[in-house]
Amino acid sequence: MSDDTIRLATVGRMLRRRWRLLAVLTLVGALVGYGVSVVFPPRYTATASVLLPGQWEQRELLTQVDIATSSVVVDRTAAALGWSGVDGEELRKQVAASAADGNIIKISGAADTPERAQRLSDVLARQFVTFAARISGGSTDSDTEAEALRQQVVQTNRRISELSKAADPGRSVESVQARTSLERLRTTLEKAMEKLDQADPANNKADLVVMGPAARPVGQTPPTRLHFIAAGAVLFFLLAVIGHLTVARANRRLRTGPEIAAALGSALLGTVDVPEEANVGRSPGRGPLVRMSRLLGTDTRWDVPPPQRSGDDADRSIRYRRVRARLRDQLPPNSGLLVLVPDEDPVADRAAGQLVAEATKEPDGAAPALRVVKIAVGRPTVPDREAESGALVVLGAGNWTAEDLSGIADACADSSHDLVGVVVAGTVRGRPARTSTAAPGDDSTPAPLPVSGTGSTGGTKKPARASGSTTGAAK
Repeated sequence: MSDDTIRLATVGRMLRRRWRLLAVLTLVGALVGYGVSVVFPPRYTATASVLLPGQWEQRELLTQVDIATSSVVVDRTAAALGWSGVDGEELRKQVAASAADGNIIKISGAADTPERAQRLSDVLARQFVTFAARISGGSTDSDTEAEALRQQVVQTNRRISELSKAADPGRSVESVQARTSLERLRTTLEKAMEKLDQADPANNKADLVVMGPAARPVGQTPPTRLHFIAAGAVLFFLLAVIGHLTVARANRRLRTGPEIAAALGSALLGTVDVPEEANVGRSPGRGPLVRMSRLLGTDTRWDVPPPQRSGDDADRSIRYRRVRARLRDQLPPNSGLLVLVPDEDPVADRAAGQLVAEATKEPDGAAPALRVVKIAVGRPTVPDREAESGALVVLGAGNWTAEDLSGIADACADSSHDLVGVVVAGTVRGRPARTSTAAPGDDSTPAPLPVSGTGSTGGTKKPARASGSTTGAAK
């Protein structure tokens, strides 16, 4: 597991190097979303509004919402619609109700066409109003009974008045008591009628009213087909990005020279630079899978940091000469050295070739003779020891794990080769070769420098200076 923090630069590098693959996966996600939208047919939702006049508490509004979607109302709606194959149980999944501001109940119905959705909402609203009026006592029979009771009370009051007038107008005790009892009866009846009027819901709350037919929906209810396509594309894109970052986080390849040397159990002799090439690291072959991999950009690693800029060939050769110098110090003269290079590491292969090329510039016997041998990291096999004094491992940075390098070390021990060191090669961006002056350490003869007192400038003398020098000499 890599301990490196995933930064925005890493994400940006992944997007630049894997944009083709991400684009293809995003397209695949959009196609998957389209396929899912086919499974789920389009839905249209229409809404009807029912007004509840009068004063209503919040809990009473919630009760009306529950009544609107109750099984009784939905079953009556299904019977009124008469749709084949649609019963109350299935219809209950397609209706909904909610309480809005202003004592309004919003009743919604969903269907596969706008016409069916509109009709479902209208029929459900009417069935709700009819059922709510029946259970609240607001029917015509109840109104008739209440009106008849009021007429009887009025007649009773009139009769009480007549009895009060017909009583003995004298001041006898019996007449006074009779009139007093009649007035008490009148007062009791009036209070009873007041309470009846207050308890009658028809006086405080009028009947529920449907506020017109539901509007026919003009668009589909989310999620639409476009939503499914967009969700599939975004989902696949995010999964691809997270997958790349997870793989990079779980990468156990060693990148630094000390880590590689510690895994091999040897010393780090140095790091060398290899100029970047366009096709380095790409999968060989010409099959359709290889071409597809190259087209998508998956034939090269994306988590490798961009190569740093370096000097020209002369500057890079200094690092190789330093490695050769360290080998001369460790090995006896006229000795041989086995150079082990993984067969799937083109950067290390080029570095080993450059190391051998630098050896040809040195006098015979000045440094150990190098013999390059390619090995398979998965199951490495090192040739038996002959005239070599040891083995040198050349590896590319960030390509191998500690287990891979441990296998190389075991193969060297099995073949009786002592590991004299490891050289780590890294890719760099080159600079154009120098043309004006010779590079340091080049085999070409440098231009002569001016010598004091001779008048030499390293080039053709000017005529004036030549004339002055001749005159001075004559004097």
